[in-house]
Amino acid sequence: MKPTVGDKAPDFKLYNTERAEVSLNDYQGKNLLILFYPAAFTSVCTKELCSTRDDIAFYQGIGADVVAVSVDTVFTLGKYKEEQQLNFPLLSDFNKEMSEAYGTLYADWILGMKGVSKRSAFIVDSKGIIRYAEVLESAGDLPNFDAIKMTLKELGN
Repeated sequence: MKPTVGDKAPDFKLYNTERAEVSLNDYQGKNLLILFYPAAFTSVCTKELCSTRDDIAFYQGIGADVVAVSVDTVFTLGKYKEEQQLNFPLLSDFNKEMSEAYGTLYADWILGMKGVSKRSAFIVDSKGIIRYAEVLESAGDLPNFDAIKMTLKELGN
């Protein structure tokens, strides 16, 4: 069952590309945009994350942090982050626990792959409550970044 707006955000503990553990608690007191995406090095994921990279000043300017989550390994994500010069944390949900908790897993994806994160966006406010939730069924679609930015603006710093 995926969480919805108004629910307490499911906690998580994942590793970033520097192999440091990151949890939801690390963002307590801040607004957090969580982006789930299917796979590093794919065209739509790269478009989404590079767009976020290019907009990072907006997110920082309103006091929001951004993390992006996929089921790729930390090693793959490290290379991807370096090649794309991404300026926010990439988290590895290799064991698929966070993707399951947020209701963002494909049972079947492309080429027989199973258990890949659906492209999704969640905003968790400074108190740990979900204020925006968008889970896309088509990996070719992008989240509604206008709605995301509007929600973050409404939440303020």
